[in-house]
Amino acid sequence: MDMHLLNRRALLKVAIGVAATGMVPVRAFGQASSASPAAKPLPARGEFVIRGATVLTMDAKLGDFERGDVHVRNGAIVAVAQALAVPGAVAIDGRGTICMPGFIDTHWHLWTTVCRPIIRIDDPKRGYFPVTSALGRHFTPEDSYRSVRLGLAEALSAGATTVHNWAHNVRTPAHADAELRAMRDCGVRGRFSYGQAQGMPDDEPMNYDDVASVKRKWMPNDSMLTLGMCSRNFGPSQTALRGTISLDMARKDWGGARALGLPITLHTSGPSPIKALDEAKLLGPDVQLVHPLLTSAEERQILRERGVSYSMAPIGESRRPASAGVIQLGELLEAGVKVSLSIDTTGTYGCDYFEAMRILYNLHQHRIGARVPLTSKRLVQLATLDGAVDLGIAERTGSLTPGKRADLILVRTGDVNIAPVGDPYEALISFAQPRNIDTVIVDGRILRRGGEFTALDYAEALKEANETAAALRVRANWS
Repeated sequence: MDMHLLNRRALLKVAIGVAATGMVPVRAFGQASSASPAAKPLPARGEFVIRGATVLTMDAKLGDFERGDVHVRNGAIVAVAQALAVPGAVAIDGRGTICMPGFIDTHWHLWTTVCRPIIRIDDPKRGYFPVTSALGRHFTPEDSYRSVRLGLAEALSAGATTVHNWAHNVRTPAHADAELRAMRDCGVRGRFSYGQAQGMPDDEPMNYDDVASVKRKWMPNDSMLTLGMCSRNFGPSQTALRGTISLDMARKDWGGARALGLPITLHTSGPSPIKALDEAKLLGPDVQLVHPLLTSAEERQILRERGVSYSMAPIGESRRPASAGVIQLGELLEAGVKVSLSIDTTGTYGCDYFEAMRILYNLHQHRIGARVPLTSKRLVQLATLDGAVDLGIAERTGSLTPGKRADLILVRTGDVNIAPVGDPYEALISFAQPRNIDTVIVDGRILRRGGEFTALDYAEALKEANETAAALRVRANWS
């Protein structure tokens, strides 16, 4: 038997056992019209024990296990120990794997995924911003669904179990429904942040009647999905195609979000707006900023005092010109600011959290070094538990703590690019790749096993995404 893969008969036993209890897969709690066939039901939750894995809990009280077991029942982590006696539970062989929390992505423009075949990194006129700005104005709700679904397929294959869908092209409430439906159909945990449509005038406020209607339809649900608001840029920006709003408009937009109890997220691509936002009394623990490149020591102190978090996307940020600033991980950690990790977009690179952590480590060592110590374990925390803290869901996920939901991955340690493994954190940061991820479990549902999807039809997702990309090119008259 291949010890790296889940036993198919064992998985079948899980499904049969769950069916006997009367539990059924989650179905729709928000509806949107679609030409696509109904999504395949997600795998049912059951009871199983992952045995013999190297377990990295990201829980300071529990610690790690060179060889340990993880017991899961009905989507919750029941126990983690060196050896567990759980009569009747299905055993999943974890030998030769690292069992750890799934990655938590805190900022990803999933709607842009289908623009990938059109974007060019070596032609400014066909770069990410010109393409997504032009094509975004022609998206239908079905285009949004297909793009988000394809992006989430890649997220799952890369080990992400939670994704913050930074949706800055919500053209109608139906577009929001479509993106939320894609998140639900794929089985991920996440936040959907409702944003302005591409091309929306800077002097036009967000329509909070639309946002409220989406909130009523989708929230509360089974706690898998939450709602937020993504703000338009404030102040000077390096991405003029995204538009910028005045301080007065920011007050209106952010006030509307807070009236609905929604957290707010904002890009800071350009001169830092932190002092102006603080003077306007707009900053608070419900605010997440994105792209920490140009903050001052004074501003970092403000962020810590106000409880603001910062999401960094090191793969994309490291490609920016020197004038854009530097990735300030060390400075933020030193100041005690909450930080997290994100992919941002897969329009010009793939989803790879191992690469993102490696880039952060390399740049940190190059710029700061030992002045602000940074360990491989701290980087894994950044990509897991810190993301849960940022999104306000640390009581549910981010660590393998008993009582939390079972969002976890198994990473093979016998593959040629990673073996032989000494310290597991070192292996993850220095050697691991998405192809080493064998199993992905979200809320106790096994969504990938043996590197294959258990429910998501990737062939269909790819076919429909290709159709959408071609149709958008025609509609936008993009040559």
